[in-house]
Parts: sequence; structure tokens; C-alpha cells
Amino acid sequence: MEQYKQEFIEFMIDCEVLKFGDFVTKSGRKTPFFVNTGFYRTGAQLRRLGEYYAKAINEKFGFDFDVLFGPAYKGIPLTVAATIAISEIYGKDIKYCSNRKEVKDHGDKGILLGSPIQDGDKVVIIEDVTTAGTSIQETLPIIQAQGNVSPIGLVVSVDRMERGQGDKSALAEIQEKYGLETTAIVTMAEVVEHLYNRPYKGKVIIDDALKAAIDAYYEEYGVK
Repeated sequence: MEQYKQEFIEFMIDCEVLKFGDFVTKSGRKTPFFVNTGFYRTGAQLRRLGEYYAKAINEKFGFDFDVLFGPAYKGIPLTVAATIAISEIYGKDIKYCSNRKEVKDHGDKGILLGSPIQDGDKVVIIEDVTTAGTSIQETLPIIQAQGNVSPIGLVVSVDRMERGQGDKSALAEIQEKYGLETTAIVTMAEVVEHLYNRPYKGKVIIDDALKAAIDAYYEEYGVK
């Protein structure tokens, strides 16, 4: 596993973004782990988060695209942080764009923040976590309404590696249904591999009991 992936897993633990316990996901699944990117709360944390996204984007897509689109609301700081990091680390100037939840009818009118999306633009979408693939259904029509636009990819911070609407993983379904290449900074398999029975800051985060709960979750919601 690449060094930056290991660092990102530990970064999520430090920021309390990745938690273990009893939670319910947006799609109603009871889960022993939860990822809440709302816990990235400082400038330094966002800077590092942007750098991890930049590395994952570069690894999967290079920078042969025009716009990084972050759906409102959580996607707004993600797209800003990632495009800044891409500029600083790789010297590439990628446009950022997000949507408003409500169309603005005065001043800077319309539904978009940041760069306009123009005919011919290649767009990569940035999100926090995809569990069942529901949010992408709302995002794609907004992008495609801007003209002859090609959404080419989706990057998330964590691939939860569970089924979407059918038998395949949510990211695999998105790839198949919408023709989007998908990637994640880390997968939950990589998280478990890195943390299982391995002390971090003097504490074992995934012990045998938690590993059993995670395995049981994937027995029910994992890809068969």
C-alpha cells in the first residue's frame, strides 16, 4: 500500500473523520464504521485533505481534464482544497466548480459557483464517500445541463466497498451506469489491512471483535 494511503488512514483517525461503533448510513444500513468529512475543520486539515485527493486524482486520471466539480455542500470545500493542491504540488491549473442548492436570480446568477462549465469540458466529480450511489444521480443532470459536457470520472475519499442498488459495489454501478471512471483515496479493505491488530498511537483501533463486526457487515452488504 502506498505511503500516502497509510498516512491518509491515520489522518482520518486523528481528525475523528473515521469512527468505529454503531451508526446508521444515509441509505439506512446499520454499520460498525462511519466516515464523516464534516470533521475536517481547520485550514491545515483541509490543506492535507486536498493533497491526498490530488494524489489520488493524479494516480487515476492524470490532469487531462478541465473542471473539478464538487456537489453542494460538502463538495464545495473539497473541490477548492483539491484544485489548490493540484496547483501547488503539480503546477497544473484546474478549474473548480460547485453547484448551489438554490438557483440565484440576482448578481452572479445561476446555479453554479466558481468556473462556468463549457461545451467540450471534461469534468471529474469529487465527493466525500459513496455508499449507495444516490448523490451522483442528482449531480450528473446539473453538469450535463451546462452543455455538451463530458463527465469522465468520480473520486471519493473512501470506497466503502459495499453494494449499491443491486449486487455490485456502488462505485462499480456508477462506472457501469454512467460511464464514469471511479477511484478512491483508500478502500475500506485498505483501512482494515492497515489498522487490524496494529497499534496506532498506543492503541489497537481494529481488534478481533471490531474486525468480526466489519466482516459481518460485509457479509450482509458487501459485494457477493
